[in-house]
Amino acid sequence: MTGKTALSRAQVEDRVLGVLKWLVIAFLAAITLLPFYYMLLLSLKPIDALLLDPGSLWLSAKDFTVSTYQDVLRSTDAGGQGFMRFLLNSALVSLGTVLLTLAAAVPGAYAVSRLKFFGHRQVSALFLAVYLFPATLLAVPLFVIFARMGLSSSLVGLAVVYVAQTVPVSVYMLKNYLVTIPYSIEEAAALDGCSRLQTVRKVILPLALPSLMATGLYVFMIAWNEFLFALLFLAADPGSWTVSLGLAQLSNGVEVPKTVLMAGSVVLTIPVVFLFFAAERLLTEGLTSGADKS
Repeated sequence: MTGKTALSRAQVEDRVLGVLKWLVIAFLAAITLLPFYYMLLLSLKPIDALLLDPGSLWLSAKDFTVSTYQDVLRSTDAGGQGFMRFLLNSALVSLGTVLLTLAAAVPGAYAVSRLKFFGHRQVSALFLAVYLFPATLLAVPLFVIFARMGLSSSLVGLAVVYVAQTVPVSVYMLKNYLVTIPYSIEEAAALDGCSRLQTVRKVILPLALPSLMATGLYVFMIAWNEFLFALLFLAADPGSWTVSLGLAQLSNGVEVPKTVLMAGSVVLTIPVVFLFFAAERLLTEGLTSGADKS
């Protein structure tokens, strides 16, 4: 009798938890997707239709338009908002940041995870200690330094600033993965005549591909969405603006219709969303790697 009662209780708990699970998923999906859906909806409406019924959550065929996206992407010389140029600038800065960050983080993470030196256990904590300081505290010194170097209004200087922010967390993420790779693999490579550099290039990096992808995507999203340093370094040169600065320009413009602002927001969001879903599997593997220490 006790066994039946316990089994019945377990079944009830499973059913209740199953229902609660889907309720939580539905709630999280609603609060995540509904704002994006409304933003997309407004970007496909003409301004007069929006003014007539701003609360509508549906889009009729007669109101459908892509003129807002044409206005956003058209160059400023042709009377548009110039977002195509902003997208190119953001892509160059973000990809450059990813490449420079990984080039610096991979040797650093390998050294922390494999080499024995004084204080190597505390290095990871010191890397993350940089995030104890707010970005505004570092903004002015960095701007002065790069202004003296002639890089205050360049995409290269902005990418280097981003690298200074992303390398610490990238080293920490990669280190957590590299420590899970058995030493025996490196020993086997050494017996085959590989130097340490060859071992890293031919053995470690292929095995660490999920973590590299996860770290690269994380760095890309930071550089793509960053605003403070982009404003500080590029405000004087509109031709070098990133897409986040362009969106801020739209939001501050009184004469810019809100439908155009929503189109700019969609243009800012879509590339990262597609990139995230394209690399979702590698991102998940990379972020959870190193959690099992057995």
